[in-house]
Amino acid sequence: MTGKTINLNRARKAKAKVDKANRAAANRALHGRTKAEREAAKRDNARQIKAVDDHKLEP
Repeated sequence: MTGKTINLNRARKAKAKVDKANRAAANRALHGRTKAEREAAKRDNARQIKAVDDHKLEP
């Protein structure tokens, strides 16, 4: 009848860590892209706009 003794404080913190990780995963899915992906898309968009502007003919 001797069960495994656990530290309740450690168990509580481990559960909080798992809950926090699950909440973070949900937020990543909800808010989409990473900062690096947003910046890469911004640079790519600026490069495309510049390419179009460079090819415009001025009257």
